[in-house]
Amino acid sequence: MRKADAIPSKIFSLDNLARTIEGWRVKGETIAFTNGVFDLLHEGHIFSLSQAAATASRLVVALNSDDSVKRLKGPTRPVNNEQARALVMASLVMVDAVVIFDDDTPHRVITTLLPDVLVKGGDYTIDQIVGAKEVMAHGGKVIINPLIEGISTTGIIARMQQMHP
Repeated sequence: MRKADAIPSKIFSLDNLARTIEGWRVKGETIAFTNGVFDLLHEGHIFSLSQAAATASRLVVALNSDDSVKRLKGPTRPVNNEQARALVMASLVMVDAVVIFDDDTPHRVITTLLPDVLVKGGDYTIDQIVGAKEVMAHGGKVIINPLIEGISTTGIIARMQQMHP
């Protein structure tokens, strides 16, 4: 794979990402932001990430830390640890930056970065989207992508458990 050595350089701390985004903005680039667990990457994720990437010149993905996932999804999750999930996410061509957050929501990340576009999946309404008010107050927009029916990480895990009880 070409340029595979650049993959880890797409994983940032929040402070370093904020400085990097400042540089992108100086060059006139726009920032799209999405977040999630992205535990077992599937076609629904790829669709959503591709849609998000099309809304701006750069795509930032915030990943829930392992501790955050356990609090939100239970003690058996995540299947893949945060470093593995970040590396897989950073290897995707449509993703420009990955940041791991430990809070239950990405509110602090969103208010620090103030992206031009905040993108979430269709299982949310605008009033449920963390950071939506702040992004819109800063002149940004919020986009809700449709979901691909019948595809979810939880569903994949359930099917795997049925195959191997």
